Formats: sequence, structure tokens, C-alpha cells
Amino acid sequence: MISELEDSALVSILMNCYNCERYLEEAIQSVLNQTYQNWELILWDNQSKDSSSKVYKKFNDTRLKYFFSDKHTDLGGARAKAFKYLKGDYVAVLDSDDLWFPDKLEKQLKLFSNPEVGIVISDTLFFDKSNERPLYGKTFPPEGYVFKELLTRYFVSLETVVFRKKFLDKLDYGFDPEFSFIADFDLVLRVARISKLAICKEILAKWRVHQESDSWKSSISFSIEKENWIKKQIKIDDKFAKDFEKEIKALHNKNYLLIAIYSLSLGFRKKALRYILKTNLSNFFQIAVLVLCFIPFSGYFLSYMQKRRIRRLMR
Repeated sequence: MISELEDSALVSILMNCYNCERYLEEAIQSVLNQTYQNWELILWDNQSKDSSSKVYKKFNDTRLKYFFSDKHTDLGGARAKAFKYLKGDYVAVLDSDDLWFPDKLEKQLKLFSNPEVGIVISDTLFFDKSNERPLYGKTFPPEGYVFKELLTRYFVSLETVVFRKKFLDKLDYGFDPEFSFIADFDLVLRVARISKLAICKEILAKWRVHQESDSWKSSISFSIEKENWIKKQIKIDDKFAKDFEKEIKALHNKNYLLIAIYSLSLGFRKKALRYILKTNLSNFFQIAVLVLCFIPFSGYFLSYMQKRRIRRLMR
């Protein structure tokens, strides 16, 4: 059992939805199945055209709160607009195509006994119709003040995250509407800069892998937005570039490499060359991409490899 203090704490759960009728019922049911019952579910409907609202209406539970957006926005904008309705002591996020295990909230809330902890995550299963695999398995990332580690190797899967609201309240804003694809990356990083991160070393959630997901349809957008994110941090914090010079360079290298690969897969060899030359060319993979920039039709090979990305992930 969790402590009396935690037992009285309200957890606000944000679920964004846009034409999500296919998986929505299963996602909501996984919240209803929680052993920890003091929660509210904020379902933000980003002007769905399907039967998402009918799915929601199947559930007769006052803890489910439905909001229909006054206009359609990108995902980051939708998260930002819904954020003001999150009134709990803790905040969690579950997208409409992902799932929680029944004891997720109960087990993760226990790790907030340390007042310096602002984020608690767990392991999760990446799954599709026929396969599943854990994100971490036996090797877990570091805990504590891990801002630098997250900046160079972001290891958080959003459906596992629980925030302590008082740390969110210390920020100038919640989800940043300037970012669509990396809105969660941005928020986690900003909270991690002022608090500790703890990990419940169990599988407590499931992340659905499917081609309709923005994570697969627009993978290049993550790298582009991260480049814009770096520029924004430097603009608003004059110490950011100096304090995290090493980590920023590492993030640039990853972003440039991914942009080069994507450009090459579309046959834009000159653009790919321009970006790969921005990296430090310090490993075999970067050099291999550089060589491919000079080989006609090499983009077909990379395009084929990208299409197999989901299958490789599930092995």
C-alpha cells in the first residue's frame, strides 16, 4: 500500500485524441483498471472526425473529463491547450494508442517519497500485432539529476512518465506549443534540470508501434525541432551554450546525421552531404553515410532500410 499522503493525492492524466477511435477504448480501460483510483482523465479531442466521442461516452465515470478543442492544432499545441486543465498533485500522460498496466500509478507514486524527485518513469513494452520487447530490459538508464544525460541520450518514453506538479508549476509554461514532435522531450528536459528523475524498474506500460504514428511518419521532424529547441534554449538562457557545450555538440551530431540519412533516402544527395559534413565524422556510420552521398541511387537502399524500421525495432 502507498502512504496516506500519496493515497490522497490526485493524479491528472492527459490523453490527447485525434481520430483515435481504433485504440481509445482500450487505452481508457487501462486507466480505469488502475489499482490507484484517485485520478482524473483529461481527454482532449483535437477535433476528431471519427467516432472518438462516442467511444468516450461508453464510460460512465465522473473522473473522465472530455474537452473538444475549438480548433485543430498539431500535437504540441493540443498538449499545451489541455495543460491548464490538469489540476492534480501529479501529472501523467497516456496517448490514446498506448496502454498502462494496472499497478502503474500505485508503484510509481511510491518513488515520490523523495521530495527532490520531480519525474518518475518505468520500463515499457514496445509492441505491435505479433511482437513485443522492453525498452530497457536489464539495463536501466541513470537516475538522479540527469539533465545532461537526457540531452545527449534521451531515454524517456512518454507513456511511463509521472511528474510532480509542484515542479511543473515552477516552469514558465507547461507543454510548449512551439514544438509538436518534441513537446514531451522539451517538458521532461526542463523539469529534469530542476529536479531528480527516479525509475521504477518494472514494465508498467506499453507503447504501440504502428505506421500511423507520428513517430514513424515524420521521424525527420524530431531532429529539426531539436535543432530549433537548442536555438531557443540559447536565446532564453545566456549560460546554456557554455554550461552544456559538450552535450549540445553531441545532440547536434545526432540531429545532423539523422537529417542527412533522411535527405539521402529521398535522393537529395547534396543536402545530405551538407548535413553529414556538419557532424564530427568520428565513427564508421557517419563515414558510411558520407560515402553514400557520392553513390548514385544510394537513397533507394536507405529508403528500404527506413521502411523496415518497425520490424527491426521489434526484434
